[in-house]
Amino acid sequence: MLAGYGVDTSLVVRRDGVQTSASVLPIRRDGSRPAFHVPGANLAYGPDDAPYTDIARATHLHLGAPELMGGENAAKILAPARAAGVVTSADLLAPGDPGVLPWIAPALPSLDYLLPNDEQVLGLTGAATLEEGARALLERGVGCVAVTRGARGALVMTADEVITVPAFAVEVVDSTGCGDAFSAGFLRGVGLGRPLRDAAVLGCAAAALVAQGLGGDHGEFDLATADSLAAGTPTLEVD
Repeated sequence: MLAGYGVDTSLVVRRDGVQTSASVLPIRRDGSRPAFHVPGANLAYGPDDAPYTDIARATHLHLGAPELMGGENAAKILAPARAAGVVTSADLLAPGDPGVLPWIAPALPSLDYLLPNDEQVLGLTGAATLEEGARALLERGVGCVAVTRGARGALVMTADEVITVPAFAVEVVDSTGCGDAFSAGFLRGVGLGRPLRDAAVLGCAAAALVAQGLGGDHGEFDLATADSLAAGTPTLEVD
């Protein structure tokens, strides 16, 4: 399936005797979705598995869930990539917990972009507001924090900018995968050289497209489709 979309899977690592990571999300009638995760083989991946030569030839390296290997190990992958001129980013899987921040902290100075959700930011930092929490992560060395806020859209912060982007007005069927869709759209915008606000709008548009169907892989759409929605008018923020 991935090959059909042009994704090169030649560097995928296989582990004998360990199951593939899997998640089950029972969607409730009120829209909530408790998650049951089996990390599986993801827990076995570490710095010794990283293809450093191939990474150095890339333009962007995204590391999913650095908390699974810990900040020190994640930094061993991210730091040489950044030194080679590769743009780096990461998102988080674990819920926000104050104990997770020291665990991942060694990796943060090697990240150009961190893409958590609002609950993770507040839980990690113990901050009273989202902006304070994002600022605390910036002070740990992250270049830019792009936070998803559910129906309120996104907050993007750097040392010099505070950008809020509202969500788009769509009929939401299932919010599963919306955070990942935002990350994909946002990072694609960054890769295209767009300003941070425009990249965040593209991320919100990608999330809105996914939200209109059941499952995180709802629909097939390309950059042009997301850009078409992004050119529309977002909804006002909701409290």
